[in-house]
Parts: sequence; C-alpha cells; structure tokens
Amino acid sequence: MAGLQELRFPEEKPLLRGQDAAELENSDTFLLAVDTDWKEHDIETPYGLLHVVIRGSPKGNCPAILTYHDVGLNQPQASAPLRSATAERCVFADKLCFNTFFNFEDMQEITKHFVVCHVDAPGQQVGASQFPQGYQFPSLEQLAAMLPSVVQHFGFKYVIGIGVGAGAYVLAKFALIFPDLVEGLVLMNIDPNGKGWIDWAATKLSGLTSTLPDTVLSHLFSQEELVNNTELVQSYRQQIGNVVNQANLQLFWNMYNSRRDLDINRPGTVPNAKTLRCPVMLVVGDNAPAEDGVVECNSKLDPTTTTFLKMADSGGLPQVTQPGKLTEAFKYFLQGMGYMPSASMTRLARSRTASLTSASSVDGSRPQACTHSESSEGLGQVNHTMEVSC
Repeated sequence: MAGLQELRFPEEKPLLRGQDAAELENSDTFLLAVDTDWKEHDIETPYGLLHVVIRGSPKGNCPAILTYHDVGLNQPQASAPLRSATAERCVFADKLCFNTFFNFEDMQEITKHFVVCHVDAPGQQVGASQFPQGYQFPSLEQLAAMLPSVVQHFGFKYVIGIGVGAGAYVLAKFALIFPDLVEGLVLMNIDPNGKGWIDWAATKLSGLTSTLPDTVLSHLFSQEELVNNTELVQSYRQQIGNVVNQANLQLFWNMYNSRRDLDINRPGTVPNAKTLRCPVMLVVGDNAPAEDGVVECNSKLDPTTTTFLKMADSGGLPQVTQPGKLTEAFKYFLQGMGYMPSASMTRLARSRTASLTSASSVDGSRPQACTHSESSEGLGQVNHTMEVSC
C-alpha cells in the first residue's frame, strides 16, 4: 500500500485559491479553497461518470472513508468558524450532507488517519449539466455497482462507508454485492424497505401538491422541524432549490422511491439468510422520518456486529445537529475495529453493553475484530445500543 501514495491520477483538479467563503457561496465553484488537499475526479464506471472529491492518499493498510449523500444533500456549503482557531484553519469543502460533521474540530483527529472520498450520485454535483431527455437514471443497485470503479481507480483495498438516506441504502447494497471491499459501515437514516403501491401513490400526490424542494425536505426533516420552519430548514430549502439541477434531482428522487427491499435478514431467522458481514453503526434521530426504517434495519442485522445509535434532540439530520456526539460515536466504532486505539474518548457516555476491540494498530494488518465470526464468541445475541441524550 505504501507505493500507492506515489500514484498520480490524470483527472485530478487542484482546488482554486484566493476565494473567500462569501465568493464561493455565490459561485459555481464546488470546493472551498482553504484546504488545498482536496481534488476532484471524474471516474468512468459501467453506468456512466461519477464525480468524486478526495483528500489525502491511502495511509498504510488503512481503509478509505467513503461517503455517499442523501437526495438533495450533495452540494457544499461555506463553513462557519468552528470552536477554535485550529478548527478555523481546518475548514474544508465537503458536501452539505456531511459538511458540519467533517468540519467539526474533533473529526480532524480521525481524518488525519484516513483518506476521505466523497461520491456524488450522477448529475447531482454543483454545475452538473442537465441529463438529456429520455435519460435512464441508474437504479440504486446500479449506483452501488459503480463504486468498485472508484475503489479501483484510487487503489483502495477496502473502505469504511458513511451514508445518509439514499446514500446509506446504496452503500448497504454495495456491501452486500462486494463484501470484500467494505471494512465497516455507518448508515444514517437508512430505510431497508422498498416502496409499495400506497407509498408510490402518496409520493405521486405529494409531487402534484408540493414543490420538489419541499417534498425532499419532508424526507430529510422531522415534522416538528418542518412545522417550526427552523432556520436550518429554511437554509436547506434554499440550497436544494437553487443549487442542484432540479431535473437531475427529480430523477434521483424518483429512483430512490422506486427502490426494492434491501433483502437482508438476521442470521438464523431464515434459511441462507443474507446480511451485512461487516461491522455496522446505525444512526437515527428521535422522531426522524426514517426512525421506523432504521429500527427495522437493526432487527435484520447481526446483533453481534451492529451498533444502534439513537440520538435525542437531533431531528432528521444528526450529522448536522449533533456532530460532536456523532464524531465521538464514530471514534468508538473505529476503535472497535482496531483503528485509532489511542484516540481520546471524552464526551460520549459509554452505554454499550459490549464492545469489540482489537490490538491492531492503525498501520498494521487489516483488523479482524469484527470481520470474522470467531471475534464475537461469548457475546451471544447481545445488541450494541447507544442511547444518546443532550
């Protein structure tokens, strides 16, 4: 893996310098200029081009952190100063979906150990051309099948995926189809269920009576947040309506609402049950639109390798409203896989009933703690649940 640090990629495009946040908010520039390590790539896949933004190089035998956004949450947002001068210097561009989370000061302790790769669904990046009439948007299964091209392009051995909503579904499908490429998954607001006829009809009716941004907002935020029309909701309504190509967004939204069941079952519940083989952290906020779906997904996964994090007072987007607590939980999740053993854990109360640990170091061989059945001996059917309150 050490040799991969010297690879050069022909499509890389260094970020622009000399623009401040105000200029970037009012331009089509996709990346903030503060962190010059970020580079854009357009990668050929079996189902078309993927726009990817990456920071860093593969480090030792570490996996890459690969993110996939939810519908409407792919564009960047100029970052407000965070909690210290160090954090202000660490401001960098990632998507509106993950901006607050990855800009959080404590997250820098994690990202310095890993290469970070943000993937845009086709046609969803800022400045994307509108797809031609009759274009067939890839199914969610096909979106998952595009990701090995990203892994191969950068020479990653495997990835730790972080997905939200539609992106969580895509990454879960990716892990089911290509389990050897996925070291772990953080799935926020995942709904493992396909849409039935009633859901389809309701979506169609909503499309007739509401604008596309408002329809997407009802997918992202809790009813309380929408009723209160918080500043956060207003900001996202403006971004979704003005930054993303609306025709392309509609295609992505339609395909997400045409998804099939994820087709997973807890081992032992049905013959030849198919489930995610890697460690998984499920995340959802109290009263979030996806709460029921995440709870059901938890019931279908192996409890010995699954952590369920339910966050109080976080609304529909816990990575935006509670980045500190999510960062702490992510550190704990990584330590369970043997990474970052010396990272400090200070704010999150440890209420997991059991933990999976490994003595492997960040530069050692691939950790085995959660990837093989023998690592969970003695745990029985203990489920790892963290209830986090403010």
